Amino acid sequence: MATLRQLEYLVAVVDQGSFTKAAELLHVTQPALSHQIRALERSAGGPLLERLPRAVRLTPAGRAMLPHARATLADAERARCAARQAAGLEAGELQIATLYSITLGVLPAALRRWRQTHPNVGIRLLEHRHTDELVDAMYAGQADLAVGPEPANWTGRTHVLGTEELVVVVAANDPAGSGDTIELHELADRAWVHYAPNHGLADVLDQACTQAGFEPRIAVRTEQTAAAPALAAAGLGPALVPDNILPKDFDGHILHPLPPVRRTLMAYTRGEPDPLAAAFIDVLFRATTART
Repeated sequence: MATLRQLEYLVAVVDQGSFTKAAELLHVTQPALSHQIRALERSAGGPLLERLPRAVRLTPAGRAMLPHARATLADAERARCAARQAAGLEAGELQIATLYSITLGVLPAALRRWRQTHPNVGIRLLEHRHTDELVDAMYAGQADLAVGPEPANWTGRTHVLGTEELVVVVAANDPAGSGDTIELHELADRAWVHYAPNHGLADVLDQACTQAGFEPRIAVRTEQTAAAPALAAAGLGPALVPDNILPKDFDGHILHPLPPVRRTLMAYTRGEPDPLAAAFIDVLFRATTART
């Protein structure tokens, strides 16, 4: 199989008109250049250059290969430039694996800041329902970095972003909404707006209620994080939601549970983050800190 070096040598010999001049241009010895051309000819199945006393001439096979060699080298140069631009934070695409609730809550402010300073870097979000799915996706190489709750037994690099508060949402006229705080056991007899069993927040709600001494009864289950506060505000039952997903004009009543329900949020990568990922983690940290 032809290598980029061999194609580069072929183009140089043709453009310079001799092996000697091509070797000088490429800063290699003439025997090394000749060796690579012969290897390319073996790969091509026959001579590509006719060696004349004072010049070189392309054979029919060489003439057929030359435009493809030039195109391949041009593609390689474009790829190199794109990589250099991405490393310099000028262009490229950053792939971020996360959870649906994180897309609603933490990421928008960070992405707004990122777009202001890196307008030519595309963002691709790969969203998951549960932290276990997120970890599996990262181990499978799905994305450049993950943003979500602290992963169990993660063997790569981790970057703590901060703590996410969860609040209880009820309808504006709910009897439990007379204050700003509530102990979860006070809602033990209520039917809750719950999440689908494979949703990460379902585990958070179940664990919080267990610690409060009861198992939540279910009024309705939803797959969509954004639907939970809307259903609670509509009177279907209390819901436990990240406080950062609630809009400013939310028409339900917000209660802060006692003791607080929190989860640590992290950005994590399989190894040392590349320049784009490292820059985004910095923006994400500053955006998260600004909210708290």
